[in-house]
Amino acid sequence: MMETQLPSPAGKLISQTIAMPRETNANGDIFGGWLLSQMDLAGAILAGRIAKGRVATVAISSMSFLNPVPVGAVVGCYAHTLAVGTSSIRILIEAWIDGDDHVDACKVTEGEFVFVAIDDHGKTRTVPAA
Repeated sequence: MMETQLPSPAGKLISQTIAMPRETNANGDIFGGWLLSQMDLAGAILAGRIAKGRVATVAISSMSFLNPVPVGAVVGCYAHTLAVGTSSIRILIEAWIDGDDHVDACKVTEGEFVFVAIDDHGKTRTVPAA
């Protein structure tokens, strides 16, 4: 008997939250800007760990919204480091919703974020060696 492997998130689970009614758009689905902000927060957590300090988002080079997020869904942000430069960190972030009685687990969005390490004065600094 052959097993079928279901799609799964790329990267490590960085954050989870519940999609609440106050975050809906006019259609009753979770607003894309809220979802993007959750992904940015997750990326900043991972980038901050890598940079060992303060980071700032400098670019979102791609963003794809794949499925709507219903109210009450548990949204998990998974992050995978793509590249670390002298001062920048490029991270792929996927948002998934957990399956429950009403919805199957699925990827709802993904995006590529770029962060830069900054010092206490907001100036670019070097990312420490791993």
